Amino acid sequence: MLKKPTKLKRGDTVATISPSWGGAGEIDLRWRYEQGVRRLEEVFGLNVIAMPNSLKGAQYLYEHPEARAADLMAAFQDSNIKAIIANIGGEDSVRLLPYIDFDVIRDNPKIFMGYSDTTISHLFCLNAGISSFYGPSILTDFAENVEMDPYTIESIERTLFSSEVIGEILPAPKWTSEFLDWSQSNKYTRRTMRNNNRGYELLQGFGTVQGRLIGGCIEVLNFVNGTSLWPNKGHWQDSILFFETSEELPKPNNLRYWLRNYALQGILQQANGIIFGKPQNEKYYEEYKTEILKVLKEYNLEHLPVLYNMNFGHTEPKFILPYGVLAEIDCDNKTFSILENAVE
Repeated sequence: MLKKPTKLKRGDTVATISPSWGGAGEIDLRWRYEQGVRRLEEVFGLNVIAMPNSLKGAQYLYEHPEARAADLMAAFQDSNIKAIIANIGGEDSVRLLPYIDFDVIRDNPKIFMGYSDTTISHLFCLNAGISSFYGPSILTDFAENVEMDPYTIESIERTLFSSEVIGEILPAPKWTSEFLDWSQSNKYTRRTMRNNNRGYELLQGFGTVQGRLIGGCIEVLNFVNGTSLWPNKGHWQDSILFFETSEELPKPNNLRYWLRNYALQGILQQANGIIFGKPQNEKYYEEYKTEILKVLKEYNLEHLPVLYNMNFGHTEPKFILPYGVLAEIDCDNKTFSILENAVE
């Protein structure tokens, strides 16, 4: 079992970091970072500090992965910091691995949250034995134009500020993947929300299954497949896997290849169920379903419950998935629930 961090409360200090892309420090994007920080302060009553290297810009942080890692280590070590939130993802946080002290993370459990390439930092936490949170980041969800989405706010409140059981996670009533250029001229332009969210789709399975959550952005997980950072067999056993795809919109055949790899490792066979996030812009929506079912049939896993089109990852709004926490798929009612508290 992973160690759960302490819940947040109003007045707590949280740190923002850039474990991957350093865009939050770019002059033309700084307004957006500041907007995200204001939401943490005004919506959630938190004090916010930026870690020393996190706003030094994209080029500096690309050239200095050790500086990004130093920020992460310092944030975990600082007892005044109660949570760490990634500014945004990217594609090269794997380069932090040589500079990570897993004992520092293990000895200082606290909330860590982000998505996409931040999957790598979640694996740092997993290897250190602490639960972390696959969820909103500063430049996207917190800095959403005009205001944060109530669905995302509610998920943050239920998951990070309460030690009560999280319970059923309902589908978002509306969604968007529209990209508006992050220029200040668009600051007051709302993204177009679509009212046609199809809800959760049951691709296969029956009855009710439970398992501990593990997963992330499936492309990013592929970066570390077979390395020392790859989770050991115990983490996959009796799990509910969660996978989502990025804004790079991987071709359906890539999803097929990746899932076959999980089957060859025995990971799909060890899992009790799988949940898949909504593909961005619903690109390849039907094609992904075809590939998922194809691979599961190839490996005689047609009994494995699979819920599809869920609101996490590269879509807005989103709910939070805490690693290692017990969750449930109810195939008969097409529902998903988190059966524990995520914070103490």
